[in-house]
Amino acid sequence: MRIDVLLEHPDFFAVHKPPEIAVQDEQDKTGILPLLCQQLNVDKLWLVHRLDKVTSGILIVARTAQAAAKFGELFTQKHIQKFYLAVSHKKPKKKQGAVKGGMQKVRGGAWMLNSSNDNFAHSQFFSFGVSPNTRLFLVKPLTGKTHQIRVALKSVGSPILGDTLYKGQQADRTYLHAFALRFVYDNQAIDIRCMPTTGQAFLESDMQESIAALADVNAYPWPKTRSPKIRDSKANTLQEGKNERT
Repeated sequence: MRIDVLLEHPDFFAVHKPPEIAVQDEQDKTGILPLLCQQLNVDKLWLVHRLDKVTSGILIVARTAQAAAKFGELFTQKHIQKFYLAVSHKKPKKKQGAVKGGMQKVRGGAWMLNSSNDNFAHSQFFSFGVSPNTRLFLVKPLTGKTHQIRVALKSVGSPILGDTLYKGQQADRTYLHAFALRFVYDNQAIDIRCMPTTGQAFLESDMQESIAALADVNAYPWPKTRSPKIRDSKANTLQEGKNERT
């Protein structure tokens, strides 16, 4: 399997992680780092953040320990803005807003939100109707907790398509994708976008048009939570630390 390189920097690579590849080695499967080292012909790479195995999209890997330490500081100080795409076949309780709460582990490897501040997670989102039974979510996690986005969308009544752990409808993949990253590295502004390339629902023409229209994440009123101007139609025209994991 060849992994697409989105950005090659002297200190790091940004790559497009496919779904169903873990970022670290599992008992019976090789993780993404050895595959990247072989493909890029380097001896070692450093993981600076994580994506769930089921999640596709932008993953940063450092080329040196010093670069990894810089990224650790950027994530710790919340100087990296992350934006995700998700698809659900269920309409949310609210079309946009924030989801906050403590993350509590429950049975079967799942998590749930509670009203405490322990292991606090905070996400913001907008949702858009692509078809009568399909909604596209643009999500900005402000913290980086395990399963944070998956739990947040389930809590608003829209479990992610394919995410059966959180009662999402069965599908060919879990429809969660790391779409954009924005940060400043050594005084250089870095802005990366990554379109999803797997999953039947992501590849439908209406969905592709909708996702392309979301590419300018700067146009959205982050961190405010009012909705941008949109028109839900077939064309869906839009008018307008370290080791973090989602």
